[in-house]
Amino acid sequence: MQPIRTFNVSPSLPQRLEPMRQLAYNLHWDWNVETKDLFRRLDSDLWESSRHNPVLMLGTISQERLLEVVEDEGFLAQMDRAARQLEDYLQERTWYQKQRSQKPKECYAYFSAEFGLVDCLPVYSGGLGVLAGDHLKSASDLGLPLVGVGLLYQQGYFAQYLNADGWQQERYPINDFYNMPLHLERNPDGSELKIAVDYPGRKVYARVWRVQVGTVPLYMLDTNIEPNKAYDHDITDQLYGGDLDMRIHQEIMLGIGGVQMLKALGYEVTTYHMNEGHAAFSSLERIRLLIQEEGLNYAQAKQVVASSNVFTTHTPVPAGIDLFPPDKMLYYLGYYADIFGLPKEQFLGLGRENTGDLSGPFSMAVLALKMATFSNGVAQLHGVVSRQMFQGLWNKVPVEEVPITAITNGVHARSCVAKSTQELYDRYLGPNWSSAPPDSQLWERMDAIPDEELWRNHERCRLDMVLYVREHLVKHLRDRGASASEILQAQEVLDPNVLTIGFARRFATYKRATLWMRDLNRIKQILLGNKHRKVQFVIAGKAHPKDIPGKELIRDINHFIHEHHLEKQVVFVPNYDIHIARLMVAGCDVWLNTPRRPREASGTSGMKAAMNGLPNLSVLDGWWDEADYVRTGWAIGHGENYEDPNYQDEVEANALYDLIEKEVAPLFYDNRDNDGLPRLWVAKMKDAIRLNCPFFNTARMVREYAQRAYFSASDRYHTLTAENYAPAKELADWKAKLGEQWFKIKVKDIDVSAETDIEVNQTVGVKAKVDLATLTNNDVRVELYQGSIDANGDIVDAIPVVMDYQGSDDQGLSIYTANITYTTSGLQGLSLRVLPQNQYLANPYEPRLIAWAE
Repeated sequence: MQPIRTFNVSPSLPQRLEPMRQLAYNLHWDWNVETKDLFRRLDSDLWESSRHNPVLMLGTISQERLLEVVEDEGFLAQMDRAARQLEDYLQERTWYQKQRSQKPKECYAYFSAEFGLVDCLPVYSGGLGVLAGDHLKSASDLGLPLVGVGLLYQQGYFAQYLNADGWQQERYPINDFYNMPLHLERNPDGSELKIAVDYPGRKVYARVWRVQVGTVPLYMLDTNIEPNKAYDHDITDQLYGGDLDMRIHQEIMLGIGGVQMLKALGYEVTTYHMNEGHAAFSSLERIRLLIQEEGLNYAQAKQVVASSNVFTTHTPVPAGIDLFPPDKMLYYLGYYADIFGLPKEQFLGLGRENTGDLSGPFSMAVLALKMATFSNGVAQLHGVVSRQMFQGLWNKVPVEEVPITAITNGVHARSCVAKSTQELYDRYLGPNWSSAPPDSQLWERMDAIPDEELWRNHERCRLDMVLYVREHLVKHLRDRGASASEILQAQEVLDPNVLTIGFARRFATYKRATLWMRDLNRIKQILLGNKHRKVQFVIAGKAHPKDIPGKELIRDINHFIHEHHLEKQVVFVPNYDIHIARLMVAGCDVWLNTPRRPREASGTSGMKAAMNGLPNLSVLDGWWDEADYVRTGWAIGHGENYEDPNYQDEVEANALYDLIEKEVAPLFYDNRDNDGLPRLWVAKMKDAIRLNCPFFNTARMVREYAQRAYFSASDRYHTLTAENYAPAKELADWKAKLGEQWFKIKVKDIDVSAETDIEVNQTVGVKAKVDLATLTNNDVRVELYQGSIDANGDIVDAIPVVMDYQGSDDQGLSIYTANITYTTSGLQGLSLRVLPQNQYLANPYEPRLIAWAE
C-alpha cells in the first residue's frame, strides 16, 4: 500500500540536549575524540549496533535514557565541551586565510565517484574513496573554500560475506538516507532542490543531499525519485555496479549533473578538481554553459575550462581507465558536438590519444588530461608511470617533461590513529602533531614518549583488534548458520601476544594477496615451526563482484586456512570497512603489502599503519618507494622490475620469508629487557611515526594541492574571465594563429663555437637562425637542450637553456644565442627546440606544440 503522504520525522530531543543534533550532523565528530566518546557514552551498545551512526542513535534511543542524561551533570559538561570544540573549529582562523587573505572570492569543487568518510555512510569501495574523504577532512582543517561533489548510492558498494566454501558473496543493504548524517537541500519555498540532466529522449531528475564535513559541504546527487523511470532510479543505486551503459549514465550524472547542481546551489567555482576520470564530462557541460549562457565560442570556452581544471589520475595501468565505444559516446553525448560546432570525429578526438584512430574508444582519462591545466599522479613513482602511459598526448615532448607531475597521497591523521594513541601523542607531542610539517621541531619530542608507555598502548590496541575480530567472526558464522564447533573455534582465533602481520586490500590480482602462501611448507614453518617466535596473519579485503580471479584469491586463502588447520594463526575478516581498517592499522604489528611493481599507484593503508607506529613490510612500490624503508620497516626486493611474473613471484616470496624469519620475528621477540620490552622494535615504531606521520599526511597533501594547483588555477580563472572574458578570447585567438603557423617554423642554421672535443666547464657559444613564419619572438621560446647520450643515442637527463633573442637578419630570420657548459665528462649531446610562449599559458606544453631542430 502506497502512502498518501510522507513525513520526515526528526529525533525528539529535550531542549538541553539540542547541541547533540548539531554534533551528530557534522562529521567533525569522526575525528574529534571528545565528541565520539560522547555518543559512545550515551549508549555504547547502540553506538556499535548503529554502525557508529549518531543520527540513527538519536532517532532510536529511548526517551528514558535521554531524560537520564539530562540529569547527568558529567554528561552535560562533556556535551558542552564538544559543542564548544565544534564551534571553535568552525570559527578559527585557518591556514588558508593566512595564505589567500588578499585574493578575490574563490571556490574549489572536488569531484569524486566515491567518498569514504565514516562507517555509517557506506558509499565507497576502497582506497580512492577513503582518500577523497580524507581530502575533504583536511580541506576543512586548513579552511579551504572547497565543496565536494559525488553521487549518493542507495545500496552503496556491497556488504561481503563468505559461504562455507570461502567464496565471496555480496549483499546490498539499502541505505536509509533519513537516518544518516545527511541534509536534504531545499528551495526557499521548502520544496526539494532538484536538477534535470539530459539523457537520450528524456530528462533524468536528481535531488541533492549534503554531508557537512567540518567546514566543507559534500553535495551528493540522488536519482531514486519521481518522476524518473525505474532504470533511472538505479543510476545512483550501486557504486561501480551495472554494465557499460549504467557506467556512462553514472558518469554523466556525476560530471554534468555535478556542474548543474553547483550552479543551482549558487556556487561560482574557480577551480574544478576531477579525482580520477569519472567526472571528466564536467568539462563538456562547463563548455556548453559558457557557449550558451556567456556567448563564447568553443575555443574560448574550452580555454576557460581547461585553465581552471585539475586532474588526478590514480590508475597505473591502461586497463583501469574507463573507455566508451564511439557509437555509445555519440548516442549519449553527441549533442555536445552540435553545440560546440565540431564534426563528430573531432568531438570524439577529445577522448582519444590518437585522434586519427577513428575506431578508437573514448577515454575518460584522456578527456580529463586534455581538459586540465594541472595533472598529477599520486606518488612519485606513479608520476613516472603516468608520464610514460600518456606521453603520446604530448607529441615529441621528452617523457620526463610530460606535464604530469606527482603529489604523493596522504591520510587524515585524526581519522586513522587509534584514540588511545592520539591521546598519547597529544600528551607528549602536543595537539598539533596531526598537521605539523616534517621540519617541525615537534617531531624531536618523539623520544620523550616512554618506550613502555608506547608499547603497552600498542599491546592494548592489539588486544582490542583480536577481541573485535573474534566477535565479528562469531556474528558472521551465526548469520551463515555455521555449526557450534565453528563458532566456538572462532572465539579463540588469534593470540593477543603474538607477532601479528596485517594485510588488507582490494583483492585485485596485481596486489598479490596470496604471495605469502606461495611456498606452503615455508609459510607453515613460519606459522608453526618456532614456538618462541610465533607469527599470525590478519587478512581482509573485497573483490569486485565481477572480478572472478579476485574472488578466487579470497577462496584460496580460506581453503589454505581450513586445509592446514590454521584457524588460530590466520584469519580472514569478512566485510572489510573503515571501522575494521582502523582497528587493523592500530592493532597489527607489521603491515604487509605485496603489489606487482609498478602497479600500485599509492597504497594509503600502509601510511595509516605507520601513523599508529607499525613498521611496513612491502614491495618498493607506491608510497613505500619514497619512505625511509630501512628505518621504518623492511623492503621486499630492491625495486626491480621483472618481465617474467612467475619468476618475480618466486623471488619476492622468498625474500618475504627471509625477512620474516631473519629480521622481523627476531627483532620483535629477541633481546627483550627485564620488563619484556622489545626496545629495538619500539625504536623502529618511533621512527615509523616520526618519519612517516608528518609527510604521508593529507594535511601536507592538501596544502600541496592548494599551493601547486588550486591557487594558480583559481587565479587563472579570474584572469581569463575578467573584462567579459577578454583575456580568454585573446588567448584562444592566439592559439588559433599559433596552430596555423607552427608547422611552418624551421630551424635554418645552428653555429656551435666549439669542435667535437671539449673539456668539462668549457664555455661553448651557440648561435641559431630560426624562421618563425608570421610568428614573432614574443610568441615562442627557443631553447638549447643539452645532456648526456645513452646507449640508444638519445639525450637523457637533459637541461633546457633558454636562448636570447638578438633580432633578425636581412632575410627575416630570427637570431638566438646562448652559452652552455658541460659539468661532467663523457659523450654529451645538444639539440634545439622551439616552444610556445604567452603570458596566459599555464605552461609551454599547454598548446601541445613543439618544434625540434632536424
